[in-house]
This record gives sequence, C-alpha cells and structure tokens, in this order.
Amino acid sequence: MLSEWSGLLIRDADEAFCAGAYLAAILAAQAAMECHLRYEFLLEDRHANIGFFNLIETSRIPDDLRADLHTIRRYRNRWVHVHDPSSDADLLQRPDYYGEELERMAVLAITSMRRVIYLEQWV
Repeated sequence: MLSEWSGLLIRDADEAFCAGAYLAAILAAQAAMECHLRYEFLLEDRHANIGFFNLIETSRIPDDLRADLHTIRRYRNRWVHVHDPSSDADLLQRPDYYGEELERMAVLAITSMRRVIYLEQWV
C-alpha cells in the first residue's frame, strides 16, 4: 500500500530519471522515500516533525539499505545546501565528472526508492 503522495513522488522521480534529470531524480526519490517511511513507520503521529535522518534511524529497514539512504541524504545535502555558490570553478572545469557522479547517485536513489517502497509487501 502506498499513499497517493508517495505514488506521485515516485512517478516524478521515475520521469526525471528517464529524462536524464539526475539531480531532480535524486531529490524526488529522496522525498518519496521520506514520505513512504513516514507513512509506513510513523503510525502514531505521521505529522511529527521528524526529518529524513531520524526516519532512517528509527525505521525497520535492513542495515545495508540504511547505509545507502544515509549516502543519498548526504549527497543530496551537498547539492541542496551549497555553502559557497561562487566556488564553482571545479564544476565548470569538470562538468562530465559531475554529470557522471549525478547519474551514479541517481541510479542508487531510484534503486533504493524501490527497495523502500517494497519493504512491507502484502497481497
């Protein structure tokens, strides 16, 4: 079972990934995972102000998936919370490097998103 919010975010992540918008795919996949973990594991108070870090730590998920989610969370934070936007020389000099890195992380994010949403299956 998925909430409609989770479903919308999952579709958006998939569309971004298929279009090659890898940063958008990472952001949408992270949002989908956060939404689904909140829906699946915060039964008492889904409205609680619990961030992604604490959702990862308190959810019943395998340790290898927990490590991947923290990797995605940290990577996402580097792009969302740019400390010095004027420090962009490396980005300008090595755009292919960053593009390939984003693609690798997008694959991890999309794969991890699937693992998260299929954790608690039932027929």
